[in-house]
Amino acid sequence: MTPSAHPSPETDRALQLEAWYGSGLGREVAGQELACLRDMLEGVFGHYILQVGGGEVFRETVATSQVRHAIILPPARQPEGLGMRIVASPEALPIASDSLDAVFLPHTLDFAGDPRQVLREAERVLIPEGRLLLFGFNALSPWALVRLARPGRMPWCGGFLTRYRVGDWLSLLGFDVEWQRMLVFQAPWGGSSWCSGSVLAAAGSRYWPALGGVYALRAVKRVSTLTPLRPSWKTRRRLLPGGAVEPTARGTNRAPVTSVPVPVTPAGRLAGSPAERREPSGDGGVGA
Repeated sequence: MTPSAHPSPETDRALQLEAWYGSGLGREVAGQELACLRDMLEGVFGHYILQVGGGEVFRETVATSQVRHAIILPPARQPEGLGMRIVASPEALPIASDSLDAVFLPHTLDFAGDPRQVLREAERVLIPEGRLLLFGFNALSPWALVRLARPGRMPWCGGFLTRYRVGDWLSLLGFDVEWQRMLVFQAPWGGSSWCSGSVLAAAGSRYWPALGGVYALRAVKRVSTLTPLRPSWKTRRRLLPGGAVEPTARGTNRAPVTSVPVPVTPAGRLAGSPAERREPSGDGGVGA
């Protein structure tokens, strides 16, 4: 697909994110995300994995995974670089349904116009039991507070989400979150001695894990299998008012015979019933 001459705001922000990864703070975040990505890719097999955004930061790690072929979807046309590349919108992937073994979304939801549509597209192109891997900036962290002072700067110009909201969206789409981790507990500004402190990172992951600047999720696409049942050709008996069951005649086509008791009076007992008045004759005939 050929990109337009004027990129969309989402495309422009995705390009800015790639440039931000080259800054001091961006390199620190990228280092932690790359280490986490290697852990997330363990046990992920198949033929095709799609990376939507992220540029060259994660390309080598994705390409050397246990998935045979890596496809990169950059935000804009890039003539240089190796591997298969597709330029398209994350909300409308030009890929057949049920064809990919894994999809990787590095902060794609943070800068997408419709993040839920991005997840719907990821669910569509994944095969059953396929894996979805994603990074996102945490809206419940000190990183989100910096947005008040730097609303137009990268990466604070994105729409930060929480892992809980993303987990709810994934659950509605039929995913099960099987792996999650919080990253980047350092201060959200470059040039600080706290920025690359491993001690602070270890303490944050232990004592305040929900306040990490970046969350990582891996989810599996579940498809419920339905066992077809044979239709029952037997007619169910109707229930009468009061819970009584309508009587039926099993094995015959005759209607059930109901005997009604007839009261017997003394006069009737003396006269006898019509059957009692028929007495057999001596020659075997029937008397009148």
